[in-house]
Amino acid sequence: MPETKGYGLLKGKKGIIFGALDDRSIAWRIALACKREGADFVLSNAPIALRLGTLNALSEETSAPIIPCDVSSESDVEAMMNEVKKELGSVDFILHAIGMSPNIRKKIEYNDINYSWFKQTLDISAISLHKILHYAETTGLINDGGSVVALSYIGAQRIFSKYSDMNDAKALLESIARNYGSRLAHRGIRVNTVSQAPTKTSAGTGIKGFDGMYTFAEKIAPLGNPSADECADYCVTLFSDLTRKVTMQNLYHDGGFVTTGISEEMIEGLLRLYAGDEENES
Repeated sequence: MPETKGYGLLKGKKGIIFGALDDRSIAWRIALACKREGADFVLSNAPIALRLGTLNALSEETSAPIIPCDVSSESDVEAMMNEVKKELGSVDFILHAIGMSPNIRKKIEYNDINYSWFKQTLDISAISLHKILHYAETTGLINDGGSVVALSYIGAQRIFSKYSDMNDAKALLESIARNYGSRLAHRGIRVNTVSQAPTKTSAGTGIKGFDGMYTFAEKIAPLGNPSADECADYCVTLFSDLTRKVTMQNLYHDGGFVTTGISEEMIEGLLRLYAGDEENES
Protein backbone atom coordinates (compact mmCIF):
# COMPACT_ATOMS: atom_id res chain seq x y z
CA MET A 1 0.00 0.00 0.00
CA PRO A 2 1.46 3.41 -0.98
CA GLU A 3 2.32 5.82 1.81
CA THR A 4 -0.47 8.29 2.56
CA LYS A 5 0.32 11.91 1.81
CA GLY A 6 0.00 14.35 4.71
CA TYR A 7 -2.53 17.16 4.36
CA GLY A 8 -1.97 19.01 7.63
CA LEU A 9 -5.49 18.12 8.79
CA LEU A 10 -4.50 18.19 12.46
CA LYS A 11 -1.99 21.02 12.38
CA GLY A 12 -2.02 22.80 15.75
CA LYS A 13 -4.22 20.17 17.38
CA LYS A 14 -3.31 18.27 20.55
CA GLY A 15 -4.65 14.99 21.86
CA ILE A 16 -4.41 11.79 23.89
CA ILE A 17 -4.02 8.35 22.34
CA PHE A 18 -4.95 5.47 24.63
CA GLY A 19 -4.14 1.86 23.84
CA ALA A 20 -1.07 1.65 21.59
CA LEU A 21 0.88 -1.52 22.38
CA ASP A 22 3.12 -2.40 19.43
CA ASP A 23 3.47 -1.44 15.78
CA ARG A 24 0.66 -3.81 14.76
CA SER A 25 -1.94 -2.11 16.96
CA ILE A 26 -4.48 0.24 15.43
CA ALA A 27 -3.77 2.90 18.07
CA TRP A 28 -0.09 2.83 17.10
CA ARG A 29 -0.95 3.40 13.43
CA ILE A 30 -3.37 6.18 14.42
CA ALA A 31 -0.59 7.88 16.38
CA LEU A 32 1.66 7.83 13.31
CA ALA A 33 -1.15 9.22 11.14
CA CYS A 34 -1.89 11.99 13.66
CA LYS A 35 1.80 12.94 13.73
CA ARG A 36 1.89 12.96 9.92
CA GLU A 37 -1.06 15.37 9.93
CA GLY A 38 0.65 17.79 12.32
CA ALA A 39 -0.77 16.87 15.75
CA ASP A 40 0.99 16.74 19.11
CA PHE A 41 -0.24 14.21 21.65
CA VAL A 42 0.34 12.15 24.74
CA LEU A 43 0.46 8.34 24.66
CA SER A 44 -1.10 6.28 27.43
CA ASN A 45 -1.62 2.66 28.36
CA ALA A 46 -1.84 0.54 31.50
CA PRO A 47 1.44 0.05 33.39
CA ILE A 48 1.44 -3.70 32.64
CA ALA A 49 0.90 -3.03 28.92
CA LEU A 50 3.84 -0.62 28.94
CA ARG A 51 6.03 -3.42 30.29
CA LEU A 52 4.79 -5.91 27.69
CA GLY A 53 4.79 -3.60 24.68
CA THR A 54 7.27 -1.36 22.89
CA LEU A 55 5.64 2.04 23.38
CA ASN A 56 8.96 3.78 23.98
CA ALA A 57 9.79 3.32 20.30
CA LEU A 58 6.55 5.08 19.28
CA SER A 59 7.23 7.82 21.80
CA GLU A 60 10.63 8.47 20.25
CA GLU A 61 9.29 8.39 16.69
CA THR A 62 6.46 10.84 17.40
CA SER A 63 8.10 12.93 20.16
CA ALA A 64 5.08 12.10 22.33
CA PRO A 65 5.42 11.73 26.10
CA ILE A 66 4.05 8.60 27.77
CA ILE A 67 1.75 8.92 30.78
CA PRO A 68 0.75 5.53 32.26
CA CYS A 69 -2.88 5.12 33.33
CA ASP A 70 -4.86 2.24 34.80
CA VAL A 71 -8.33 3.08 33.49
CA SER A 72 -9.95 0.79 36.07
CA SER A 73 -8.93 3.37 38.70
CA GLU A 74 -10.82 6.68 38.83
CA SER A 75 -7.99 8.36 40.71
CA ASP A 76 -5.53 7.20 38.06
CA VAL A 77 -7.67 8.62 35.25
CA GLU A 78 -8.10 11.96 37.02
CA ALA A 79 -4.38 12.19 37.83
CA MET A 80 -3.52 11.33 34.24
CA MET A 81 -5.76 14.13 32.92
CA ASN A 82 -4.03 16.62 35.20
CA GLU A 83 -0.64 15.40 33.97
CA VAL A 84 -1.76 15.90 30.37
CA LYS A 85 -2.78 19.46 31.26
CA LYS A 86 0.76 20.11 32.45
CA GLU A 87 2.19 18.68 29.22
CA LEU A 88 -0.23 20.09 26.62
CA GLY A 89 -2.45 22.62 28.37
CA SER A 90 -5.62 21.24 26.77
CA VAL A 91 -6.56 18.74 24.07
CA ASP A 92 -8.66 18.69 20.91
CA PHE A 93 -9.01 14.93 20.42
CA ILE A 94 -8.98 11.68 22.36
CA LEU A 95 -8.65 8.13 21.02
CA HIS A 96 -10.04 5.28 23.14
CA ALA A 97 -8.54 2.03 21.87
CA ILE A 98 -8.81 0.01 25.06
CA GLY A 99 -10.17 -3.52 25.28
CA MET A 100 -9.46 -6.61 27.34
CA SER A 101 -11.34 -9.78 28.30
CA PRO A 102 -9.89 -12.19 30.89
CA ASN A 103 -12.57 -14.72 29.89
CA ILE A 104 -11.36 -14.74 26.29
CA ARG A 105 -7.74 -14.94 27.39
CA LYS A 106 -8.57 -17.92 29.59
CA LYS A 107 -10.74 -19.47 26.80
CA ILE A 108 -13.85 -19.54 28.99
CA GLU A 109 -17.07 -20.12 27.04
CA TYR A 110 -19.70 -17.36 27.20
CA ASN A 111 -22.31 -19.43 29.05
CA ASP A 112 -19.67 -20.34 31.64
CA ILE A 113 -17.96 -16.98 32.11
CA ASN A 114 -16.39 -15.91 35.35
CA TYR A 115 -18.54 -12.97 36.49
CA SER A 116 -15.72 -11.21 38.27
CA TRP A 117 -13.74 -11.26 35.01
CA PHE A 118 -16.87 -10.18 33.13
CA LYS A 119 -17.01 -7.03 35.27
CA GLN A 120 -13.35 -6.41 34.43
CA THR A 121 -14.13 -6.75 30.72
CA LEU A 122 -16.93 -4.18 30.95
CA ASP A 123 -14.95 -1.82 33.19
CA ILE A 124 -11.78 -1.75 31.11
CA SER A 125 -13.29 -2.07 27.63
CA ALA A 126 -16.34 0.19 27.97
CA ILE A 127 -16.88 1.99 31.28
CA SER A 128 -13.35 3.40 30.91
CA LEU A 129 -14.69 5.61 28.11
CA HIS A 130 -17.17 7.14 30.55
CA LYS A 131 -14.39 7.79 33.08
CA ILE A 132 -12.12 9.34 30.47
CA LEU A 133 -14.86 11.65 29.21
CA HIS A 134 -15.95 12.56 32.74
CA TYR A 135 -12.48 13.57 33.91
CA ALA A 136 -11.53 15.19 30.60
CA GLU A 137 -14.57 17.42 31.16
CA THR A 138 -14.28 18.06 34.92
CA THR A 139 -10.56 18.87 34.74
CA GLY A 140 -11.19 21.29 31.88
CA LEU A 141 -8.84 19.33 29.64
CA ILE A 142 -10.91 18.96 26.47
CA ASN A 143 -11.50 21.99 24.29
CA ASP A 144 -14.79 23.11 22.79
CA GLY A 145 -15.12 21.64 19.31
CA GLY A 146 -13.06 18.59 20.31
CA SER A 147 -13.48 15.05 19.00
CA VAL A 148 -13.48 11.70 20.78
CA VAL A 149 -13.26 8.39 18.91
CA ALA A 150 -13.54 4.92 20.47
CA LEU A 151 -12.73 1.79 18.49
CA SER A 152 -15.55 -0.76 18.34
CA TYR A 153 -16.49 -3.93 16.44
CA ILE A 154 -19.62 -5.28 14.79
CA GLY A 155 -19.88 -7.78 17.66
CA ALA A 156 -21.88 -5.01 19.34
CA GLN A 157 -24.71 -5.71 16.88
CA ARG A 158 -24.12 -9.30 15.74
CA ILE A 159 -23.01 -12.33 17.69
CA PHE A 160 -19.54 -13.68 16.98
CA SER A 161 -19.34 -16.61 19.38
CA LYS A 162 -15.58 -16.51 19.96
CA TYR A 163 -15.76 -12.78 20.77
CA SER A 164 -17.67 -13.81 23.89
CA ASP A 165 -18.22 -11.05 26.48
CA MET A 166 -16.45 -8.51 24.29
CA ASN A 167 -19.67 -8.50 22.21
CA ASP A 168 -21.38 -7.09 25.32
CA ALA A 169 -18.55 -4.69 26.08
CA LYS A 170 -18.62 -3.13 22.62
CA ALA A 171 -22.41 -2.70 22.82
CA LEU A 172 -21.97 -0.83 26.11
CA LEU A 173 -19.10 1.21 24.67
CA GLU A 174 -21.28 2.42 21.78
CA SER A 175 -24.12 3.29 24.16
CA ILE A 176 -21.81 5.37 26.36
CA ALA A 177 -20.54 7.21 23.28
CA ARG A 178 -24.09 8.14 22.29
CA ASN A 179 -25.09 9.13 25.83
CA TYR A 180 -22.03 11.25 26.47
CA GLY A 181 -22.09 12.68 22.96
CA SER A 182 -25.54 14.11 23.61
CA ARG A 183 -24.29 15.77 26.79
CA LEU A 184 -21.19 17.33 25.24
CA ALA A 185 -22.83 18.55 22.04
CA HIS A 186 -23.55 22.02 23.49
CA ARG A 187 -19.78 22.55 23.49
CA GLY A 188 -19.39 21.28 19.94
CA ILE A 189 -17.58 18.16 21.20
CA ARG A 190 -18.22 15.06 19.09
CA VAL A 191 -18.17 11.50 20.41
CA ASN A 192 -18.21 8.64 17.91
CA THR A 193 -17.27 4.98 17.65
CA VAL A 194 -15.54 3.40 14.67
CA SER A 195 -16.53 -0.21 14.04
CA GLN A 196 -13.39 -1.59 12.42
CA ALA A 197 -13.26 -4.86 10.47
CA PRO A 198 -11.22 -7.77 11.88
CA THR A 199 -7.63 -6.52 11.84
CA LYS A 200 -4.43 -8.50 12.28
CA THR A 201 -3.27 -6.89 15.51
CA SER A 202 -1.64 -8.59 18.50
CA ALA A 203 -4.95 -8.35 20.41
CA GLY A 204 -7.10 -9.51 17.49
CA THR A 205 -5.03 -12.55 16.58
CA GLY A 206 -5.15 -13.63 20.24
CA ILE A 207 -8.87 -14.42 19.89
CA LYS A 208 -9.62 -18.07 19.22
CA GLY A 209 -11.04 -18.44 15.72
CA PHE A 210 -9.73 -15.04 14.60
CA ASP A 211 -8.43 -16.37 11.28
CA GLY A 212 -11.90 -17.65 10.44
CA MET A 213 -13.50 -14.31 11.38
CA TYR A 214 -10.95 -12.44 9.28
CA THR A 215 -11.40 -14.67 6.22
CA PHE A 216 -15.20 -14.59 6.48
CA ALA A 217 -15.22 -10.76 6.58
CA GLU A 218 -12.70 -10.58 3.73
CA LYS A 219 -14.88 -12.80 1.52
CA ILE A 220 -18.09 -10.89 2.29
CA ALA A 221 -16.90 -7.25 2.25
CA PRO A 222 -16.98 -5.83 -1.31
CA LEU A 223 -13.87 -3.73 -0.63
CA GLY A 224 -12.20 -6.34 1.58
CA ASN A 225 -10.94 -5.79 5.11
CA PRO A 226 -9.37 -2.38 5.75
CA SER A 227 -5.93 -2.34 7.33
CA ALA A 228 -4.90 -0.64 10.56
CA ASP A 229 -3.33 2.17 8.51
CA GLU A 230 -6.57 2.70 6.59
CA CYS A 231 -8.45 2.85 9.88
CA ALA A 232 -5.92 5.43 11.06
CA ASP A 233 -6.61 7.64 8.04
CA TYR A 234 -10.35 7.43 8.71
CA CYS A 235 -9.90 8.39 12.37
CA VAL A 236 -7.80 11.39 11.34
CA THR A 237 -10.79 12.76 9.42
CA LEU A 238 -12.94 12.38 12.56
CA PHE A 239 -10.40 14.28 14.64
CA SER A 240 -10.20 17.02 12.02
CA ASP A 241 -12.47 20.02 11.47
CA LEU A 242 -13.90 18.35 8.35
CA THR A 243 -16.37 16.36 10.48
CA ARG A 244 -17.62 19.06 12.85
CA LYS A 245 -21.24 17.88 12.72
CA VAL A 246 -20.67 14.11 13.00
CA THR A 247 -21.45 12.87 16.50
CA MET A 248 -23.12 10.04 18.45
CA GLN A 249 -22.55 7.73 15.47
CA ASN A 250 -21.25 4.20 15.19
CA LEU A 251 -19.33 4.44 11.93
CA TYR A 252 -18.57 1.20 10.11
CA HIS A 253 -15.10 0.98 8.61
CA ASP A 254 -15.35 -2.54 7.26
CA GLY A 255 -15.22 -2.48 3.46
CA GLY A 256 -19.01 -2.74 3.22
CA PHE A 257 -19.32 -5.91 5.31
CA VAL A 258 -22.19 -4.62 7.48
CA THR A 259 -24.55 -4.03 4.55
CA THR A 260 -23.65 -7.05 2.43
CA GLY A 261 -25.80 -10.17 2.64
CA ILE A 262 -23.45 -12.57 0.87
CA SER A 263 -20.91 -12.25 -1.91
CA GLU A 264 -20.74 -14.17 -5.17
CA GLU A 265 -17.33 -15.45 -4.13
CA MET A 266 -18.80 -16.85 -0.91
CA ILE A 267 -21.73 -18.46 -2.76
CA GLU A 268 -19.40 -20.14 -5.25
CA GLY A 269 -17.16 -21.36 -2.45
CA LEU A 270 -20.11 -22.83 -0.53
CA LEU A 271 -21.45 -24.51 -3.66
CA ARG A 272 -18.06 -26.11 -4.34
CA LEU A 273 -17.87 -27.26 -0.74
CA TYR A 274 -21.42 -28.65 -0.82
CA ALA A 275 -20.74 -30.45 -4.13
CA GLY A 276 -17.60 -31.96 -2.64
CA ASP A 277 -19.56 -33.21 0.38
CA GLU A 278 -22.17 -34.82 -1.91
CA GLU A 279 -19.47 -36.58 -3.89
CA ASN A 280 -17.89 -37.91 -0.70
CA GLU A 281 -21.28 -39.22 0.50
CA SER A 282 -21.88 -41.02 -2.80
